[in-house]
Amino acid sequence: MRTSTRKYLVVTALGIAALGSLACALGISAAPAHAQLKVFDPTNYSQNLLTAARTLQQINNQIQSLQNETRMLSNQAKNLSRIDFPELRQLTGDLEAIDRLMAQAQGLDFGIDGLDARLERLFPQGVDAGIGAHQRVIDAKARLEAARAGFRRAIGVQSQLMANLKADAEALDRIVGRSQGAEGALQAQQAANQLLALTAKQQFQIQTLMAAQYRAEATDAARRAQAEAEGQAATSKFLGSGSAYTPD
Repeated sequence: MRTSTRKYLVVTALGIAALGSLACALGISAAPAHAQLKVFDPTNYSQNLLTAARTLQQINNQIQSLQNETRMLSNQAKNLSRIDFPELRQLTGDLEAIDRLMAQAQGLDFGIDGLDARLERLFPQGVDAGIGAHQRVIDAKARLEAARAGFRRAIGVQSQLMANLKADAEALDRIVGRSQGAEGALQAQQAANQLLALTAKQQFQIQTLMAAQYRAEATDAARRAQAEAEGQAATSKFLGSGSAYTPD
């Protein structure tokens, strides 16, 4: 009887120990599972997703702002870019060639100093009837040479202008091409200035031609007027007083 009771107690103790071990095992295995279920929080996930979207939007705005600044700087660089004007030297050289033609020291030059003295020498206001025929021929020849030099100068300027027309047309074509291909405001303004420079050069040429032509015509008109006055004086000297000869 005692033996059976002892066996029952041992079996009962072993059963309780087994149950305790099983409970501990279940507690240990259930704790990580419970903790793993707690990691995913929908509310926290939504907040994180919204924060990430806002951050991405801010980054996109910053990228857009940087792109706009890059475009602005590129446009500023285009507005500040320059273009060359190699035709300027050619235009200046053409004007210098015309100036050399105008400065040729033949006939009546265009210097204002001493102009009155030169005119008085070639075209005196009063005709001296006492001048001999030889001196009259010399003076007439000097006036003819002055008139001829004036026309020669005018013709030389005309020839130079005609030679410049082709070069001016080519320069105009190149400048207009640069104007149409201008990338910024500075290049467009420079092209406009180049066109103005070409126009000014042509105006200078026209003014020079007019001065040469008018000088030649004025010199020739003065020569003819002087020849007419001397012819009248010679005729009056030849005719004398006009009284008929009466013998004694």
